[in-house]
Amino acid sequence: MPVNPSLAAGFLLLSALLSAIPGPSVLLETGRAITTGRRAAMWIVFGNALGGMALLALVLAGLGAIVAASAKLFLIVKIAGAGNLLWLGVQSLRSARRPDIGGTATTTAGAPATGFNGLRQGFIVGVANPKSIVSLMAILPQFVDHQIGHPALQMAIIGIVGGLAQVLIEIIWVVAAGALRSWFQQRPRRLQRLKAGAGIAMIGMAGRVAVQR
Repeated sequence: MPVNPSLAAGFLLLSALLSAIPGPSVLLETGRAITTGRRAAMWIVFGNALGGMALLALVLAGLGAIVAASAKLFLIVKIAGAGNLLWLGVQSLRSARRPDIGGTATTTAGAPATGFNGLRQGFIVGVANPKSIVSLMAILPQFVDHQIGHPALQMAIIGIVGGLAQVLIEIIWVVAAGALRSWFQQRPRRLQRLKAGAGIAMIGMAGRVAVQR
């Protein structure tokens, strides 16, 4: 057995609980599901999962410790993450000011709704979060059974399992949000208010990321 089943189950439960709490990725995914559809939102889910796997790879390579220990590197990652959320928030506010004409599908950030755009935005939101990489570095090793050995392999397996749990929870968020799409589409003003609210929330999250220590 490459991992301790009880420790792996514990990390799986922790990942599910953390994913159930709305964050930047969930906010982006649910907004996309309502304004554009579930299929477009799923691209963000997959992109965010790829970002999480990239962070896991950094932690396994030891780069997570470097980011956590270096104030300059942490600041760079923090500014990149906050800047991306700020840009998404501003674009969402701009999109709220100009309603869709002729049923053109646009995202909550005002860009054309394509699979690549969703995948790219999800990846950036997932990978450019300094708190995520530091949390992974601090939490993941605590679920390693040192009697089994091969700690890097254990962390890789447990991290992937936790990532799958996160994807499942986010899919549930997308399905629930997609069910509300028809209600929002009945009146365009509802969609405008949703985009405006999402933009304000993203800008607020950008400020929260910017002040992280």
